[in-house]
Amino acid sequence: MFIAGAVASPAAACSLSRFGFQPAEVAISHPKLLSSNWRPPVGRPLLPTHGRFSCRRLVLVASAADSTQPSSAAAAKTIVPDNGFSLSKVSFGVIGLAVGGSLLSYGFGAYFTIFPGSEWSAILLTYGFPLTVIGMALKYAELKPVPCITYNDAKALREKCATPILKQVRNDVTRFRYGDEQHLDEALKRIFQYGLGGGIPRRSAPILQMIREEVTEDGKYCLVLVFEAKALGLSDFEQRQAKFTSFFGPGIAAEIGKGGEADFYEVRLISQTTSEPSSQS
Repeated sequence: MFIAGAVASPAAACSLSRFGFQPAEVAISHPKLLSSNWRPPVGRPLLPTHGRFSCRRLVLVASAADSTQPSSAAAAKTIVPDNGFSLSKVSFGVIGLAVGGSLLSYGFGAYFTIFPGSEWSAILLTYGFPLTVIGMALKYAELKPVPCITYNDAKALREKCATPILKQVRNDVTRFRYGDEQHLDEALKRIFQYGLGGGIPRRSAPILQMIREEVTEDGKYCLVLVFEAKALGLSDFEQRQAKFTSFFGPGIAAEIGKGGEADFYEVRLISQTTSEPSSQS
């Protein structure tokens, strides 16, 4: 056999060891070497060429195996786009102004015979005027929803792990509200005790800027409230950490942290409910 001849030859063994291969390994990697009738072409060195080819093949396989690991982590941290239609995303003030303004415009045009249908002008004016006034009032008292960033892994845990209060908080701050001075106004009033002893002035109240749904390192659902508070410091939030826990509880733990920008603070409401089934004794 050719393999035996290669192993028995001291020159061949020396060449193999110089390139980091054993004779049997090279012969197994290249089936042509298993044939006793095959001989390398004249003038073309066998071992360096095949040795480099074998190294490249091993590197490529290892790289392909490692590439699968970060892909799952990247998919878990993908932001879920909020493109679905919901009535909570629609401003009733804009609807009232659009409908009422259209009725008023056409009613006046029909009354002065600019548009046809003069016999309907009185009805159009009767309904158009109050709708316009209501739309203006709603637009004036309107509180726009805050942005919500939801990661893919957090969305999968929301239904199973988020407490009813956390779900309600998310739904309330991501829709239009009317008459409230700011989002979570009642909660912040109780936690920071506006105008009371040990509290803060109402003008210094933090303002909710956005929320974020994410998963903690130990796999728990977390709703992050991002506040802007120019007149407060991190200590003002930290000394009320227990109040955040009790107000948004039960079943959650509150953590306080500094936001990414100046005067921004994060309140992390971590649900203690896990998706793992409880073990039965």
